[in-house]
Amino acid sequence: MTISASTISTADHAEHSILFFCETFHAIKTEIGKMIVGQEAVVEGVLTALCAGGHVLLEGVPGLGKTMLVSAISRSVDLPFSRIQFTPDMMPADIQGASVLLENENGGHELTFQPGPIVSNLVLADEINRATPKTQSALLEVMQEKQVTVGKRTVKLDEPFCVMATQNPVDQEGTYPLPEAQLDRFLFKLEVGYPSEQDYHTIIDRTTSGLNIELKPVSNREELIRMRTIVRDVSVSEAAKAFAIKLVMGTQPHSQYASPSVNEFVSLGASPRGIQSLMLAAKVVALLDNRFEVMEQDIRKIAIPVLRHRMVLNFKAQATGQSADSLIKNLLSGF
Repeated sequence: MTISASTISTADHAEHSILFFCETFHAIKTEIGKMIVGQEAVVEGVLTALCAGGHVLLEGVPGLGKTMLVSAISRSVDLPFSRIQFTPDMMPADIQGASVLLENENGGHELTFQPGPIVSNLVLADEINRATPKTQSALLEVMQEKQVTVGKRTVKLDEPFCVMATQNPVDQEGTYPLPEAQLDRFLFKLEVGYPSEQDYHTIIDRTTSGLNIELKPVSNREELIRMRTIVRDVSVSEAAKAFAIKLVMGTQPHSQYASPSVNEFVSLGASPRGIQSLMLAAKVVALLDNRFEVMEQDIRKIAIPVLRHRMVLNFKAQATGQSADSLIKNLLSGF
């Protein structure tokens, strides 16, 4: 059998792409680890979303380092970072920006657009569910279209762009649950848990002593954009594609792949955007496993954080203590 030069060239390209991707990914993760104690799954999940071109919703009680994590990523990849503290009295203009009347050099006045904090590369939307639905909706366009429209002006955002939002799962007073359309725009919903006993020792040593940790950039904008291009180039086996389709359709009540528990407890399942997110995240998982093709095992690994926020459970599910995670696990075990 004769192997063509183009086949060898393609194989070499894939090998070099995998090597570059893995080295850069782990370099960023290691640098973040100098600041963030534990939470390896969360750190890897946020970086996976960043490389896949998606947004992340971080859910956890206050004080677990969610804000510090986003700041650490910003410093490690040398990207502009902005933080928006959502409050009930915040207006859309506080996020997007507005046109203001400014005095020019000649003493006259002109209308000038002043961009809001959303015009950045990494945006931390802190306690996003404290803002009213009107203000939350200001993020819909920017998360999907990567642009901001104020009046007749449209501002294209520089790539890479990523929104990392946080919400408190227990404090419901004065909060507004995110609508399904907004939740669907997050690639991942990651649950940030408490540190382990050993992690508490490290946290004490790092934060209550005179130790000063300085993070340095180990990557940059151009490398991150290249990583996103590599992710898009990863192939998907027909078996993996068929499995992903069955899984997403399995979350939809009364579809041919839905389980009895899904039919009983789920009102709405994942949309086509869910399968897009599933595939992009699986491509990152495949690259980190030194492969240039997605397999079923990659989809299984990231199914729960991709799909958990795309399933709307009915009252019966809430009354009986069912969760989206348990329903997804049940689906995975049945396929």
